[in-house]
Amino acid sequence: MSRRDQPVLELGQSSSPGRPRSLQLARRDFLKVLGGGLLVCLTRTSAWTQESGRAFGGHELPKDVSAWLHIAVDGQVKVFTGKVEVGQNIRTSLAQLVAEELKVPFDAITMIMGDTDLTPWDMGTFGSRTTPTMGPQLRIMAAAARETLLDMAAQRWHVDPTTLTAAEGRVIDPQTSRSFTYGGLTRGEKLVKTVSSEESLTPAPEWKIAGTAVPKAEGRDFVTGKHKYPSDITRPEMMFGAVLRPDGFNATLASLDTSAAEKLPGVKVVRDGDFIGLVAPDAFAAQSALAAIQAKWNVPAQPSNQGLFEYLKNNPETGRDDGPQHVSGSVAQAMAGADLKVEEQYTVAYIAHAPLEPRAAVAEWDAGKLTVWTGTQRPFGVRDELAEAFHLSPAQVRVIQPDMGSGYGGKHTGEAAIEAARLAKAAGKPVKVVWTRSEEFTWAYFRPAGLIEITAGARRDGTVVAWQCHNYNSGPAAITTPYNVANQLIQYHAAKSPLRQGSYRGLASTANHFARESHMDGLAHAAGIDPLEFRLKNLADPRLQAVFQAAAAKFGWGRLKSTPERGFGIAGGVDKGGYVATCAEVEIDPDGKRVRIRRIVQAWESGAVVNPDGLRNQLTGAIVQGIGGALFERILFADGRILNPHFAQYRLPRFSDTPQVEVVLLDRKDLPSAGAGETGLVGLAPAVGNAIFAASGIRLRNMPMAPQSGMQGESNTQFRS
Repeated sequence: MSRRDQPVLELGQSSSPGRPRSLQLARRDFLKVLGGGLLVCLTRTSAWTQESGRAFGGHELPKDVSAWLHIAVDGQVKVFTGKVEVGQNIRTSLAQLVAEELKVPFDAITMIMGDTDLTPWDMGTFGSRTTPTMGPQLRIMAAAARETLLDMAAQRWHVDPTTLTAAEGRVIDPQTSRSFTYGGLTRGEKLVKTVSSEESLTPAPEWKIAGTAVPKAEGRDFVTGKHKYPSDITRPEMMFGAVLRPDGFNATLASLDTSAAEKLPGVKVVRDGDFIGLVAPDAFAAQSALAAIQAKWNVPAQPSNQGLFEYLKNNPETGRDDGPQHVSGSVAQAMAGADLKVEEQYTVAYIAHAPLEPRAAVAEWDAGKLTVWTGTQRPFGVRDELAEAFHLSPAQVRVIQPDMGSGYGGKHTGEAAIEAARLAKAAGKPVKVVWTRSEEFTWAYFRPAGLIEITAGARRDGTVVAWQCHNYNSGPAAITTPYNVANQLIQYHAAKSPLRQGSYRGLASTANHFARESHMDGLAHAAGIDPLEFRLKNLADPRLQAVFQAAAAKFGWGRLKSTPERGFGIAGGVDKGGYVATCAEVEIDPDGKRVRIRRIVQAWESGAVVNPDGLRNQLTGAIVQGIGGALFERILFADGRILNPHFAQYRLPRFSDTPQVEVVLLDRKDLPSAGAGETGLVGLAPAVGNAIFAASGIRLRNMPMAPQSGMQGESNTQFRS
């Protein structure tokens, strides 16, 4: 298997492309670029030190992180972070946290994100880690800058700094009412101050900017079209590139004739080993030239959808199965004495990330330095990929990430960036490469498919006494149960995936929650106990109990009775510090062939809320995205080829699919803020499946549950007993 075909991530692990690196600009040069002002360099043991897992290439996660800010003479503040904005609105919430601690207006903050020449090294934006890791880093940095400004003013006025206050970008002496603007304090000074101690942070109950619904930073640029996405970037004399793709996975080239393409005006064909591409004056000419190339490929026999799940179970990947994830008690003994026993299989299909903006990159070579503008969740990782591909030092490569059109975990790697750089090097001019939708569906990686087998036992009073779970291939994220079960055996089994697979929003958490919450629902019905009551009986975690109770109260659970035409379901769970409970109402047509999701109520808790509107948007988006995976999204493949590589063939949620959505936020200002980008997705599918069962008596254990969808949920699946 080639490196290209290897899984992009070790499933369930954090990812980091290498050792931490500091800014590419020396501090003195950095100050020349930024001008006069206060530059605070914060060096301390990072919150990231607490994280476990291996990085890309097996490197350890960084132990020390530098976080930077610059206060200009006009009081404007630039904040530098390697995190990137991919639609999750983190540009806004991080700026809120800095403004809160620095005591400046929100509009005074400008976030510089994802530029490897300007920002500190960063692992990447994934795993719901930005808020709980970068948030504290930037808060401490801002607090350090605030204290430094207080000290500077105190020295000017010859007073005790503890008698001064900071507000609205000013240091104020309450005794005399005199004040300095931050710009007035830093004017003409090029001061570097190193801070090593943790500063006093503003408690969440005292937040005035953080914790509020600040509108999206630069939001007007996005809705008016002013914002330039990676695919919008242009450079002087830029050409357009295209790459010849094989006719199937693992194909070998049998013959090639590029003569017709080479005769087209302005077209240059580039061949470098197995890489075959071209550049042309415009995008249409590039695609026309690509179509003129005559190539024949040998595609070997490969697995297909048929028999996929047995294939995954019977083809383990050697060296990646670490044995049981969790073992306690004796499942065999507990099952022998259980009054109720439920044993089932659950499956999840491969699905595509389907971002609105496919992979795109513009590459430019200048005096031996390579600059690439590209959409990626890992600018420093892509920088290292480019450095390796072209035998450069990292200092010779700059990656800039303009806020991109979504990623969902699908843009960790730098294929388009490398392709654009290869073509630009050959052409001697900047080159833009934008993948077609078919390329994105075929040559990007997929969310892993998986088979999950669960055997569980309970007493007649509803106490779960045994839980055995085996997950084949989809991954170990959130595989352990949050319910109290004395006897457990939970194990993840890595498999040889026939398709390239990697990160997806929520990783395997969606699959594991679907299987676990469907199985818990089955146990509840077998015991004749209300599904909510059954869950609460087996829960000790007060935070998970709280979201279940909040969702149920808002939904009206218990007052609503399922009928053959209308069903109600509930599901929930926890992952990455987020607690979620989802209630679903579904409607089944009289013919029993169509199901529609009518209403979703979702309760969420992830500590202190930084931006309530942003959080609601995140959770609403996760619910809508989850509809696709729950009901109809799946990749079809055979003979090394993707059979549905277009939106016309790959069913995504539509406006007509969107139910009434209500989000209930539990704002725990007494707890640290956790990330919310992923876990909001996981409750939708099991809640819908449980609602379908409540109405029809049919338990659907395969995602998607309505794969032949036309209208929402229209399917060959029968939703009637």
